[in-house]
Amino acid sequence: MLQAIRNAFKLPDLRRRILFTFAILVIYRLASHIPIPNVDLQALRSVFESNQLLGMLDMFSGGAMSSFSVMAMGVYPYITASIIMQLLVPIIPQLEEIAKEGEAGRNKINQYTHWLTVPLAALQAYGQATLLSRGQMRVLTNFGFGSPEDILPTLSTILTLTAGTVVAVWLGELITEQGIGNGVSIIIFGGIVARVPQRVGQLLVSESGPWALIFFLIVTAITVLAIVFIQEGQRRIPVQYGKRVLAMRGNRLRIAGGQSTYVPLRVNSAGMIPLIFAQSILIFPGVVASYFVYSQSALIGQIATAINQMFSPGSNIYWILYFFMVVGFTYFYTDVIFRQQNLAENLQKQGGFIPGIRPGKRTADYLNGVLQRITLVGAIFLGLVAILPWLLRDVTETQTLLITSTGLLIVVGVVLDTMKQLEAQLLMRHYEGFIR
Repeated sequence: MLQAIRNAFKLPDLRRRILFTFAILVIYRLASHIPIPNVDLQALRSVFESNQLLGMLDMFSGGAMSSFSVMAMGVYPYITASIIMQLLVPIIPQLEEIAKEGEAGRNKINQYTHWLTVPLAALQAYGQATLLSRGQMRVLTNFGFGSPEDILPTLSTILTLTAGTVVAVWLGELITEQGIGNGVSIIIFGGIVARVPQRVGQLLVSESGPWALIFFLIVTAITVLAIVFIQEGQRRIPVQYGKRVLAMRGNRLRIAGGQSTYVPLRVNSAGMIPLIFAQSILIFPGVVASYFVYSQSALIGQIATAINQMFSPGSNIYWILYFFMVVGFTYFYTDVIFRQQNLAENLQKQGGFIPGIRPGKRTADYLNGVLQRITLVGAIFLGLVAILPWLLRDVTETQTLLITSTGLLIVVGVVLDTMKQLEAQLLMRHYEGFIR
């Protein structure tokens, strides 16, 4: 592997791409430490220690939200817009027709995703700022539309956070075009890895001391190996292409096709999206209930407190629901992605067929059945990874992992994807790659 890295830096074009990626990451990390005005940083830290939703959003902002910087929302609105567009494509016929237009269609869908990102970013900026400006500890001051003197600071905060998201997405696309790997994923990856030293310090000062760190290092290594095994796992469905007569040359027929190949069905086609869905929905009742905890009505306050405790990470019900929701969303999202691919229809158009299976609906039913069976393994694995802090908290008396469950899936996925891109670049230039 070291030799492969040296070979990568020997190639001027590849070296430029790698250095460009690092430079963009440095720019993003510097920008993520520029806080917006009127922020009480001490109160902000206290809020983040007790709010899981903000912790998840902080991960997607690359750690910028914990300081409520100009990049506080990061690329999360773009990810939300991408998920919404993926769900809308099979529902809206016009979008489905655009998606079938090849590269031009994908560019059009991507353009719609960028347009949707802006209002989502503005809406999320207002929601997060409102959440941080209420309660006992007001992180933001002079925010809201209640008085005329607060309108200008409120608009400037919303516009600043929205512009930060647009710049973050732009930096990510620069990495995708001129660097190595998927830019948006690498920005998130950089933020997750940047927080590892802080988590190491938290484990060292915990009651278990260095033993907790050693234990979590071992658990993290085992989990990474399992994630790689599941992420790369696939069921290969054999496909045969029939022979076709293309042209007549003299007394000879020109025949094409007849080769055999396979369709890879991944064990985990959904990635870390089910964890995001499940966590967002589970946290929502607690966030709503937190507004009514200090209600003037004692009954409403007690009900809100009970809901807040039930849907907090300290509750066993939270983790049990989390597991089953991750499993359910894995099946849901995998089915959405599979329907968009139209494998059976595309195979039939290209003259391909699965031996022993009739083309068309029979092929679609067969592929769907196989995918449902292998997805069970991926869904249960994702569920176990999601509740890993809960499973380990009685052993180490802490839920502080080196990297969160969702973060670990992102890190492993980004590393694998980047290594494959570097591998392809090296093999194109007749160098030995990373994977042997």
